[in-house]
Amino acid sequence: MKKRINFSSGTKWEKMAGYSRAVRLGNVVEVAGTTAVNENGNVIGEGDAYRQTIYILNKIGYALNQTGSKLEDVVRTRIYVKNMGDWQDVVRAHGEVFKDILPATTLVEVCALINPKLIVEIEAKAVVQDE
Repeated sequence: MKKRINFSSGTKWEKMAGYSRAVRLGNVVEVAGTTAVNENGNVIGEGDAYRQTIYILNKIGYALNQTGSKLEDVVRTRIYVKNMGDWQDVVRAHGEVFKDILPATTLVEVCALINPKLIVEIEAKAVVQDE
C-alpha cells in the first residue's frame, strides 16, 4: 500500500477549507494553488507579478521538500494570472526557476483570486524518480 503524506503550511485557510498545501501519494506530489502570502497572512510583492511568482515558486519548492521531492521533479505547472498583461514578468520568473527542468505549463487569465492584492497563483505536480 502506498503511503500518503500530507503537508500543511499551517495557514488558517487549509483547516477551514479542508485541504493540504501538498500531498504525496507514492511517487506523485500535487501542490495546491499557491499564492504570494507569507505565514503571517501578508501579501508579498503587491502589484509586482515577477516578485509574486518568485515567492510562490519558492513556497512550492519548500512544500515539495517537505514531501521528499524537489523542484527538479516537477512535471507540470498551472499558472493563473489576473491580468494577461503580466505574462512576461510571470514567465520570466518561471523560466529562471525551471529553465533546465522544463515542465509542461499552462498560463491562463482568471477574473479574480482570493485576495485583490494577489495577481498570480500557481499549482504544481511532481513525480519523484526512482533512485
